[in-house]
Amino acid sequence: MADLTTNLSIMEPKAPHPLHQIAEMPTHKLLLKQWLKEEDLILNRVALKETQIDAVRKEITHLYIFFFLFHSISLLLLFNSSSRDPPTGSCHRSWIPSLCSLLCSMGIIWATRYKMDVEGHLEKLLEREKEDGKLLGKCVEELKKKGVEFDLLKEVDALRRAKSMRMEAKAVRKWSARDFVTLFFFAVSCLVLGLTRVILCG
Repeated sequence: MADLTTNLSIMEPKAPHPLHQIAEMPTHKLLLKQWLKEEDLILNRVALKETQIDAVRKEITHLYIFFFLFHSISLLLLFNSSSRDPPTGSCHRSWIPSLCSLLCSMGIIWATRYKMDVEGHLEKLLEREKEDGKLLGKCVEELKKKGVEFDLLKEVDALRRAKSMRMEAKAVRKWSARDFVTLFFFAVSCLVLGLTRVILCG
């Protein structure tokens, strides 16, 4: 009797693996292919965004270096020229280097701020792509795990709701490190103007 029960249990058909179920269902199979393809596209976009962010950060660093080099060299040149020329003549013409310094400073500050805004925009896009990848990865895992029991309408609708909720949630803008960097550069520019006046009229 025990042998008969064992034989019957062996002869009972096993439930097919979820991946085999997906392979037999055209809709699930097509959806899995599309999602896997979309995952690859998201990974490529993430890699591209990271490369772009690195490039923008290098440009910002170059602008920082150029800002300080420009003012250091200009102050040294002004100091050397003021030591050779009489103070009265240099003081009367002090508005010329001051204006040049101010214009160059504002140009560099604007370029730096623009690049920092580009960096922030790319970081938001990168974060969005990573979140999309996580949501899509969860759906792919659920599909592979459940097979034909995977509810297409329910899961896809949940994915869309998660995306829409993320789009609606907007953070209130606050002071960021970029704002403080801009203020710092503006303060340094004002300090350089004061030093220019002191060097030429002192």
